[in-house]
Amino acid sequence: MKVVIQRVSKASVTIEGECVAKIQQGLLILLGIVNNDTQEDILWLSKKIANLRIFEDENGVMNTSILDAKGEAIVVSQFTLHAATKKGNRPSYIKAAKPDVSIPLYNAFVTQLEKDLDNKVQTGRFGADMKVELLNDGPVTLIIDTKNKE
Repeated sequence: MKVVIQRVSKASVTIEGECVAKIQQGLLILLGIVNNDTQEDILWLSKKIANLRIFEDENGVMNTSILDAKGEAIVVSQFTLHAATKKGNRPSYIKAAKPDVSIPLYNAFVTQLEKDLDNKVQTGRFGADMKVELLNDGPVTLIIDTKNKE
């Protein structure tokens, strides 16, 4: 699993003119899934996100987590995170898992993140043409890949 995490002051997801997710302070998480992702990846990544100290404390230092900040989260499926761009100018998405693999893993990740955050996690709609708006706070943007745990 690969994620792009953005600390936001606000974010929303709109599909066909309907706002399906909207948060204030929190995290916008773009999630890409490959075929060999597992429940272990879900558990590790969810815990990592819940405990990342990327929110400012009372001294203006990034020293608190989304849990401490009582922030909200939106998770959006993003198969393009696994684009191969080495050859040519047209990205290949062959590494991205097909819906029969990725939808159950996506749903399991959202469920696990809700448990780890002890809060409802909003989502986009898998496979839909989504319009994602955000006000990046900082800006703070992180990329985490469960296949490269550093």
